[in-house]
Amino acid sequence: MKAILFDLDGVLYVGDRPIEGAAEAVTWCRQREIPFRFVTNTTSRPRHRLVEKLGAMGIQAHADEIITPPIVARRWLAQHAHGPVGLFVPEATREEFADFQPARPEDEHVAAVVLGDLGEGWDFATYNRAFRWLKTNPDAALIALGMTRFWEDEDGPRLDVGPFVRGLEYAVGRDAVVLGKPSAAFFHLAVEELGVPVGRTLMVGDDIVGDIDGARRAGLRALQVRTGKFRPDDLEQGITPDGVLDSIADLPDWWERESGR
Repeated sequence: MKAILFDLDGVLYVGDRPIEGAAEAVTWCRQREIPFRFVTNTTSRPRHRLVEKLGAMGIQAHADEIITPPIVARRWLAQHAHGPVGLFVPEATREEFADFQPARPEDEHVAAVVLGDLGEGWDFATYNRAFRWLKTNPDAALIALGMTRFWEDEDGPRLDVGPFVRGLEYAVGRDAVVLGKPSAAFFHLAVEELGVPVGRTLMVGDDIVGDIDGARRAGLRALQVRTGKFRPDDLEQGITPDGVLDSIADLPDWWERESGR
């Protein structure tokens, strides 16, 4: 192995609480000069806010080390979308799409509809607006900023973007363009930035589907941690990670054992 991809929520922290040993694991990675990136389906904050959040937990990070679905979506939209874009993302994340013309509620034509984790910002009128734009514009792309089913907050699990994307796919009868985990294109972009072979890159995640299965299907190795949204029955779904750790704190020892084989 030559490089590492770290998931954020559930691996380095849960909500606003850092996971014990996370800062030390990232520091170890830097000291060993192991190339890495932070990869996350989080769309509720722009990258500079994630840098601030990690910094407050003692985890050093730079914006260009964080790969998020809006960054990938911006590249896709620049190539394929010509016209207003319907943005269904938190207000803080809209700044990531400042180069594109946002669709207004009264607009009839849109080039694409972009869905992120809008959380409690969803209501029937908002969701139906996304449906109508897609229904009346057959050529408009449905862009999913990931297909995460749910995430684990400090007060319990919360729905993420995936279920809302699936509902619109069913309603309009066409598939979304997925630009976050578990899309292989998302993982390959991260690996491309690291400049290492796909098969020599390790993904560390808490989501057996989005992180582990997605990474393995993309050709990466994958390490499951028993934190965040992990549940014991995740390992009974027929998805086999390359290793299972109690937490990210155990990564350095695991890496050294694997490297010595």
